[in-house]
Amino acid sequence: MSRPALQIIRDEHAAVAAVLRSLLQMMERAPDEQPERFFDVMRAMLFYIDEFPERRHHPKESDLLFPKVARVAPQLMAVIRRLEDDHLQGEDRVRELQHLLLAWELLGDSRRAAFQEAARAYVEFYLSHMRVEETEILPTAIRLLPDEDWAQLDEAFAQHRDPMATGSHDPVYDRLFTRIVMRTPAPIGVGPAF
Repeated sequence: MSRPALQIIRDEHAAVAAVLRSLLQMMERAPDEQPERFFDVMRAMLFYIDEFPERRHHPKESDLLFPKVARVAPQLMAVIRRLEDDHLQGEDRVRELQHLLLAWELLGDSRRAAFQEAARAYVEFYLSHMRVEETEILPTAIRLLPDEDWAQLDEAFAQHRDPMATGSHDPVYDRLFTRIVMRTPAPIGVGPAF
């Protein structure tokens, strides 16, 4: 049986992972030639992470998916608690990254290392978080959740989808995605080289 929520979760995870890896690749480039463009793209990537995964994707997992899985697989409670804790920390962590990026931009290269270290830790944290969801929570959900639960999940995850994951047009976010994709140089985006 088709499980649209499952595909949406995986697509949104893939979109976030792509942005996180792009953030790391961008971070390794020096903003020397075009610092305004460099920092603009980096800010846009962090805003995307704050706007979609933190505010739209995680609440659906926390409010719907995790309780349903906990009900049918109580042995996963420790894993679910860890994932919930990750969700609670996520927004603060991305905001800290935004602050560290602004410090690098405004105060100069003396703040670069602090941003890079925090960004690497954040990306590792986030990729690990998604890996646990996909290897422990989703397989259990597939095996044990009844059709009624999937119907609720399908409906919830179909709302407020991430345009980066779907490739769909959302006029509200066009400017954000244009900034990320069109201003970021290849191979990350399609913009001109710095």
